[in-house]
Amino acid sequence: MTPILQVKNVTKRYGGLTANNDISFDVAPQEILSVIGPNGAGKSTLFKQIAGFVTPTTGEVIYKGTKISGLPPHKVARMGVVRTFQETTIFKSMTVRENVIVSHHLRSKASLLGFFFGSGQAKADEAEFGKSADDIIDFLGLQAIRNETASNLPQGHLRALGMAIGLATHPEIILLDEPFAGMNHDETMRMVALVRRLRDERGLTVILVEHDMPAVMKISDRIVCINFGEKIAEGTPAEIQSNPRVIEAYLGSEDAAIGM
Repeated sequence: MTPILQVKNVTKRYGGLTANNDISFDVAPQEILSVIGPNGAGKSTLFKQIAGFVTPTTGEVIYKGTKISGLPPHKVARMGVVRTFQETTIFKSMTVRENVIVSHHLRSKASLLGFFFGSGQAKADEAEFGKSADDIIDFLGLQAIRNETASNLPQGHLRALGMAIGLATHPEIILLDEPFAGMNHDETMRMVALVRRLRDERGLTVILVEHDMPAVMKISDRIVCINFGEKIAEGTPAEIQSNPRVIEAYLGSEDAAIGM
């Protein structure tokens, strides 16, 4: 199967510090791939390079045969690779539905002046975005809170709203930044189910960075583990759990930290 995304020999240096060193891996269409590693391993830097927020020093990121590394994030997002953030993209004073509607801006056909003066195209966009927002809210099971102000939402609903904002751009690859952070067990299991539905029902490819190892082991088709900026292992959850280099990287923690 032809990969939908390829990370090829990506290295990122900041002066004398090498955050990522010669990292390579492929991602298959509709795969759920997790990137794991101890704190400071270089996961966030790698994620930013895939999404266009950081340009590799050497190496490249290829999406559907086209090099996207070096492009600005909004162009990468328009092409179909969208990164969700923990909370920074959420307008806390807006309702859930308003947040999702606003997040459709990448797909606007009307100009800014058109929206200001209420042109026919702007009104058509607004109608389309409202319908799409309602569809996303229904898909994620957020109907009961669609009119709730975002500032009043608990952690689990905030994560789901962040996912809804990402879906508003109609991505083919969605990059989830610690989607299970700060959640209790029940919230985590609901979010695991939602992530699976993104792949199974929407046909998305999912790449996530996450510290919750039991959740990662439960949800992932494959896992890439990095440590000190280098890829040390790649494989299925079972292969990662039994990999000596992964176990060594997590020494100092209980075995349960890597799902064992």
